[in-house]
Amino acid sequence: MTKPVIHTRIKKVLDSGVMDTDDILATEEPLEVKLIFGPSHNRRQQNITVTMRTPGNDEDLAAGFLFSEGIISSYDAISQLKAVESRDGSAMTVSLKENVIPHLSNNNRNFAATASCGVCGKSDLADIHTGVSVTNGNAHISSATILQLPQTLRVQQSLFESTGGIHAAALFDLQGKLLLLQEDIGRHNAVDKIIGAALREGMFPLDQHLLLLSGRAGFELIQKAAMAGISIIAAVGAPSSMAVQMATAWNITLIGFLREGKFNIYSGAQRVILSS
Repeated sequence: MTKPVIHTRIKKVLDSGVMDTDDILATEEPLEVKLIFGPSHNRRQQNITVTMRTPGNDEDLAAGFLFSEGIISSYDAISQLKAVESRDGSAMTVSLKENVIPHLSNNNRNFAATASCGVCGKSDLADIHTGVSVTNGNAHISSATILQLPQTLRVQQSLFESTGGIHAAALFDLQGKLLLLQEDIGRHNAVDKIIGAALREGMFPLDQHLLLLSGRAGFELIQKAAMAGISIIAAVGAPSSMAVQMATAWNITLIGFLREGKFNIYSGAQRVILSS
């Protein structure tokens, strides 16, 4: 498998002159996700998507993507995950159990998605709301705990430190313990990897957890977290207007600009225990 980072030679331009040196780049390569399903006498294969991602944890990425898109409803639906390398690139074939019927009616993403694309390929506005219901989680977390999370993430985010071009998603418990961390050049891929890993580890339900995002909080990340039942989302960067709108509609606590000892609460403030 390709490494998550590569080394390259560059010319660095400084005030004092030009120097030849080494640099480290985040790897960006395509991964095709294929689905095999149906009874033993009539197995079918369908190409689901091609996403640009950072290699690593591809099994979790594929499983998390299928779950967050509403194509499967549990990890138990999967009978096998198989990686295939070819001259054209990497593919992850996901075989479903014979009695599992995938929900493909709203899946219109059978083309390449860039690393920045979260909802690319949706042909209908209703598709971006697929499978999401109002969160009823009664989770509570203190503001003091929330303020500690970015430092915990920075200590563990190794690829970002070496490349500066990687997004991270992290899953914490309500006492601030880091449970899962995934990095990817695509922020939506990092979240799918978190969801896939949580599915594989049998950690669901996730309503007593917090999802931390290393960058901005776009709508597509709120949608994926909502599909996983996560009731608290915090982002180091800014949320978008639609992210706030849908977090409010889905009763999700959304926190933005979590850095430098402060944060903003955009929705669901009742879950945050504020310390004076």
